[in-house]
Amino acid sequence: MNETIELMMKHRSVRKFKPDPVSEEQLAAIVAAGQMASSSSSVQAYTVIAVTDLEQKAKLAELAGNQAYVNECPVFLVWCADLYRLSDAAKRHLPEKQSYADSTENFMVATIDAALASQNAALAAESLGFGIVYIGGLRTRIEEVAELLGLPEGVYPVYGMCIGVADQETGIRPRLPLDAVLHHNRYNAEQSIKGVEQYDETTTAYMKARTNGERTTPWSELMAKRLTEPTRLQVRPFLEGKGFLKR
Repeated sequence: MNETIELMMKHRSVRKFKPDPVSEEQLAAIVAAGQMASSSSSVQAYTVIAVTDLEQKAKLAELAGNQAYVNECPVFLVWCADLYRLSDAAKRHLPEKQSYADSTENFMVATIDAALASQNAALAAESLGFGIVYIGGLRTRIEEVAELLGLPEGVYPVYGMCIGVADQETGIRPRLPLDAVLHHNRYNAEQSIKGVEQYDETTTAYMKARTNGERTTPWSELMAKRLTEPTRLQVRPFLEGKGFLKR
């Protein structure tokens, strides 16, 4: 392995941060690294909102489910899928043409663009000695988050990202076996399920050690529960109201 891969293999989520600031120069470098991620047809359909105002962070922490580390981290990035700029370009250059900004394809492009850029930024932040954690909880009260951040039509918050100097030591959570996710030439369903069986054993042992025996539920059982409970069903009507997923 090289240094880049070694850094990637050491990734862990950080949920406790020191008060040390992230400088403007460091923040600019992190987001600029994010911008160098691949983008479909160079649409670059995302925007990053850096939140450092204490009251703003406290409100976002509340909206994300009272996650204290949103409030405690020195800078909180909100990664937004953004078709606003593209829609404006279409109106200015081809006002006589019908816009398809509200298509499912463009929703996917914007969301994927935001995800690719944010992961680039995460690696950049970790290379500078910071820790990060993604905050999907912003979608729980997504309409209020959008209002707080002043998001126009064609923009939605995909998730947040806490950045700061880690104030905790955490282990690296094991991932699915490589065979479960790396298939050759075609999908191998049997190989995928066998990987889950193996992963259940790994995660059960990991959680047992991490919680001193208090939690031993295997991964597949946790995922079964996740998929059979309604979660954030309000997101689709919100997205439709913002001009997404209409075609």
